[in-house]
Amino acid sequence: MAENNTEIVETNVADEVQPEVAPAESTDSTEKKRGRRAQKVGTVSSDKMTKTVVVNVNRQILHPKYRRYIRRTTKFMAHDELGAATGDRVLIEETRPMSARKRWQVLEIVQKAAK
Repeated sequence: MAENNTEIVETNVADEVQPEVAPAESTDSTEKKRGRRAQKVGTVSSDKMTKTVVVNVNRQILHPKYRRYIRRTTKFMAHDELGAATGDRVLIEETRPMSARKRWQVLEIVQKAAK
């Protein structure tokens, strides 16, 4: 019978080289970093509520079977301090929840509606 001569090598974890860790920078506890907020451009479809507009945002998706682009529309309720009117193209941005359905705010009016 052949014997396998195997050698067991024990290593100490403390002997291994540990990467240096940079000291943590002191930051204010009140300062919070947030990621980039989503922004969308859409058309105001309703301005009948106080400081709230309904914005239709159009997008195109590729149909998985037929490989054709399909238009889809999504409605967003947005907080409006700028006084956007129906038909205006506006830029909206994600924000904290302001009500049950309102989680966007109007950043700027891109184009006024033609009268």
